[in-house]
Amino acid sequence: MSTQAYVIDEMISAKAIAARVEALAREISSYFASTEKLVVVGLLRGSFVFIADLVREIDLPIEVDFLEVSSYGNSTESSREVRVLKDLRGEIAGRDVLVVEDIVDTGYTLAHVLKLLETRGPARIEACALLDKPSRREIPVEAKWTGFTIPDEFVVGYGIDYAQRNRNLPHIGKVRFLPEAK
Repeated sequence: MSTQAYVIDEMISAKAIAARVEALAREISSYFASTEKLVVVGLLRGSFVFIADLVREIDLPIEVDFLEVSSYGNSTESSREVRVLKDLRGEIAGRDVLVVEDIVDTGYTLAHVLKLLETRGPARIEACALLDKPSRREIPVEAKWTGFTIPDEFVVGYGIDYAQRNRNLPHIGKVRFLPEAK
C-alpha cells in the first residue's frame, strides 16, 4: 500500500495538549464526583494516547475498557459506515460511562457508539473528544468535553494516524499533501 507524499506542520503543541488534558480531567472529575467508579471507554485506535494521559489525571476511581470501531480504514475520508471491531469486555449497566474519542468529524462514529452503549443501560453516559471539527458534522452529535476545535484539516499525531503512521508524534500536526510527481 502506498500513500501520497506529505509533510506535517505542527498545529497543537505537546505542551498545549498536556495543559488541556489536565483541565479536561478536572472538569470530568467534578462532573462525575458522586460516582462509585467511572467506566472510561476509549475508542481505539486513535484515542489510546489521549485516554492514557486523561485517566492519569482524573481524580476518581476508574475502570478502563476499549471499543474498537472503524469508519476510515486507510483513507482520509470517512466511509460513514461504522463497524465495531472489538466490543467492551465489561458491563456498563447502571454505571457512569465516559466515552473518549480522538476526533469528532462527521459525527457518525460518536453517534453510533453512544447509541450502541445507551442500549446497555448506563446510569449516565457522556463523551470527551480531544479534537472537534464542527464544520464537517453530518450527524448532530457533540462531546460534552472537547480539547480543541480545529478547522477542516487532516491531522495526525498524539495517537491519530494516516495509514497507520504518525501516531507516535507528541503533538497534533496538520498533514499537507505534496503534489504527485508526473
